[in-house]
Amino acid sequence: MAVLNFKLEYLVLLITILSIFFRSTSTSNSFSTDNFLQCLSSHLPHHSDQNDPVSSEIFLTKNSSSYSSLLQSSIRNLRFLNASSVPKPEIILTPFAKSHVQAAVVCSKQNELQIRVRSGGHDYEGLSYVSDSLPFIIIDLVNFQSIKVDIEEEFAWVEAGASLGELYYKIAEKSRVHGFPAGSCPTVGVGGHFSGGGFGTIFRKYGLAADNILDAEIVNVHGEILNRKSMGEDLFWAIRGGGGSSFGVILSWKVKLVRVPPSVTISHMGKTLEEGATSLFNKWQTIGSRIHVDLFLHVTTEVSESLNGTGKTVKVSFTSLFLGPAENLVSLMEENFPELGLQLENCTEMSWIQSVLYFAGYSANDPLEVLVNRTTNAGFFKAKSDYVTKPISLTGLEGLWQRLVQDEGSFLIWSPYGGRMSEISDSEIAFPHRRGNLYGIQYLVYWNSENETDNHIGWMRELYSYMEPHVSKSPRAAYLNYRDLDIGMNERFGNTSGD
Repeated sequence: MAVLNFKLEYLVLLITILSIFFRSTSTSNSFSTDNFLQCLSSHLPHHSDQNDPVSSEIFLTKNSSSYSSLLQSSIRNLRFLNASSVPKPEIILTPFAKSHVQAAVVCSKQNELQIRVRSGGHDYEGLSYVSDSLPFIIIDLVNFQSIKVDIEEEFAWVEAGASLGELYYKIAEKSRVHGFPAGSCPTVGVGGHFSGGGFGTIFRKYGLAADNILDAEIVNVHGEILNRKSMGEDLFWAIRGGGGSSFGVILSWKVKLVRVPPSVTISHMGKTLEEGATSLFNKWQTIGSRIHVDLFLHVTTEVSESLNGTGKTVKVSFTSLFLGPAENLVSLMEENFPELGLQLENCTEMSWIQSVLYFAGYSANDPLEVLVNRTTNAGFFKAKSDYVTKPISLTGLEGLWQRLVQDEGSFLIWSPYGGRMSEISDSEIAFPHRRGNLYGIQYLVYWNSENETDNHIGWMRELYSYMEPHVSKSPRAAYLNYRDLDIGMNERFGNTSGD
């Protein structure tokens, strides 16, 4: 615990120090585009180098014809798309080379600019492309998508602008018995996902994405490119779970691949409250984190029509990935969770990469190329997170169900911990949510138009308040990658959700 406290204190101190450099020390509008571009040009390699394009090929100002389309290209949350109150960057940089990133960092510091780094654009509060500290620029890593897979040595180098889907696709090109323990959404960028922890359907077996990082390249505040050896173990510890953009610009990750069986099994069963979902969920609370590490059995809850047509109810779905054949899964469930009644007809065997398709919302029989498609539907949403260390009581669950049906756009994801997550020390990396957690909760609410925003965010905040007695305490924990600006104090808006 002493080691963890020291490292957490170091993490807070390092963020504070580095934020002084990365943040504008003035909120004035004295920014000069010409001064910044002159600085940029002076720090870039000679312009005649055709392999290192510069000038208008790597930056867009607000007057550029492509500025708006590039800014909006990977905005996933429509709350931050068109609202006039949302600050816009002075310049968007799309570097092709490491030297471009180095120059951008040096010149931003010199011109007192805040930097936002965008990999996939999935930040829940838009912090990869919105800043309250003005003026600011975006370093968009859309051109940093190289992935080099070495199956013999079982590792890959992945540039920070690549997506999870692209990584999975590249691994599958080389091997169907290797994978990587990261998230389910294929359009998420690896730059932010890995630096915040990154969990997915096989993390109970292999740990987080961040647990499987072997090396990294980062541009620090001085514009220097550092790897694990030159940055030192303390900084390398911090960028695995503590959020990489707090410390610099992550350029690439070296990750350890994991071995998966040739065939895995998917199962799915859903029950409404009228069909006994509450008692099933209550049992899941006690076995989800203790069951065999080869089984990931998570739960989702959503609002649906009641079977008797009397109104709205809650549907509780149990979806699993098992690293083995269907017969073994059914046997394991009969032993640990017979109440669910899982049968062979509820199961489908497939390859691990097909399970990636399934959890991404595709058919397991779709071509793998869909994983590299970055086109995705954006929407209005708000998210929060919690960790649960003791089962929620039946009374607590009943109160939760009553609140969920008040907003038809609600969707909750309950992810079981345990397994490898309980074996890794809290201080191994900057991700403390380990032993003692039964499961994590992701709260989501979606809506269709901007004028509904206040109502849905208000509902989410009330739900979060209701859950306080039922979740972790002192402190109430949250997952960094499920960004929530309601937590803590923020410079410009105070307690805010960015709305």
